[in-house]
Amino acid sequence: MDFFDICENWSRDQIENEQVVRLKKSITQAMKAPFYAKLYKDAGLSADTIKSPQDIQKFPYISKEDLRDNYPNKLACVPVSEFVRMHCSSGTTGSPVAICYTKKDIENWASLMARGMYMTGIRKEDTFQNMSGYGLFTGGLGIHYGAEHLGCMTIPAGAGNTKRQIKLIKDFNVSVVHVLPSYAMHVAQQVQLEGTDPKTLPLRIALVGAEPYTDETRKRIEDILDIKVYNSFGMSEMNGPGVGMECQEQYGMHIWEDSYIIEIIDPETGLLLPEGEVGELVMTTLGREGMPVLRYRTHDLTRIIPGDCACGRKHKRIDRITGRSDDMFIMKGVNIYPMQIEQVLMAFPEVGQNYLIQLEKEGLKETLRVKVEVREENFVEDMRVLRALQDRISRRLHDEILITPVIDLVQANSLPVSEGKAKRVIDLRNN
Repeated sequence: MDFFDICENWSRDQIENEQVVRLKKSITQAMKAPFYAKLYKDAGLSADTIKSPQDIQKFPYISKEDLRDNYPNKLACVPVSEFVRMHCSSGTTGSPVAICYTKKDIENWASLMARGMYMTGIRKEDTFQNMSGYGLFTGGLGIHYGAEHLGCMTIPAGAGNTKRQIKLIKDFNVSVVHVLPSYAMHVAQQVQLEGTDPKTLPLRIALVGAEPYTDETRKRIEDILDIKVYNSFGMSEMNGPGVGMECQEQYGMHIWEDSYIIEIIDPETGLLLPEGEVGELVMTTLGREGMPVLRYRTHDLTRIIPGDCACGRKHKRIDRITGRSDDMFIMKGVNIYPMQIEQVLMAFPEVGQNYLIQLEKEGLKETLRVKVEVREENFVEDMRVLRALQDRISRRLHDEILITPVIDLVQANSLPVSEGKAKRVIDLRNN
């Protein structure tokens, strides 16, 4: 097996022994910030509490509210003069979440990103086009530095301007892209509108993440572009991209456990769940100097995949993110996640690339309306055919979510397309 970093080949014992060493250092470093010092001292905890990686469970959780309350840099564990970079969330409500990085933090992040890219089969001979937004969003510079660390010729295309994206791919023989799943489908559609078969593009690999998507969507992207799509996982609080990546087996994302400890908990009770059960992901950074983040409740829903991966790596794998515990909406008393709806829709070959979920209310009556694009060749004049498709989609969704939705079939490319993260749910009930 070909590895980018020797620690990819560590045994479970080696991984856990190193986690103990790094976790002790991380707790000691974190307690240089008044927030962590008070939190842990009040609970009678310190680095000495750690005898095994499982001892992290004795420490309290922290939340996004804690990070917001300590904005902009009250969680700094080094002098501000030691920071070389800051990224933060959009902060559309309240204070944003800001994470500051030392030079060593940036170097470690780039190395983790390069390690994940290498695992998918990317090599220095590849030309890499980053279609993520740059600036405060971590997906731009985070993956950019990783690609350069790996040695790839890197094109910082950024988000949007689809015609230019396509031109760059063709002109520079781009073989690898990093892209949002919804935008990947949009790019493929635009190539088709230009009269070109998307399969003729020089692409061979796409790293896809930043918004939840189903395996059905992955297969669509792979089929339409004739490439391999690898699921990528990251979040600003944990660095950004590079936290986890699928290997060439494409069965779960390996989390680099020399740099992170992962737990899965019941989002309501906070109790630890066994491997294989879906719950909320909790993460702890190991080795970060500037702003360690310990036992952070991410709200992302996933599971740890039991057993060893066929690739030979012993670093644990998490399943694709199925949504967020705070993305769930309640309709007629039923808990529903948008990914449940996408999974059903993408299984219909007649369905196009885009959809929109609208939650409506008139008086006491709530309605779940799903607007679904239909492929051009399937959007026929015979209303009997379209009504039959509506009925089939409605029945399949009812079987999945226990509610009968209203299905609106619309023409291909008629729903709004976002060049950033796709907005799939609009709640109109309080309008």
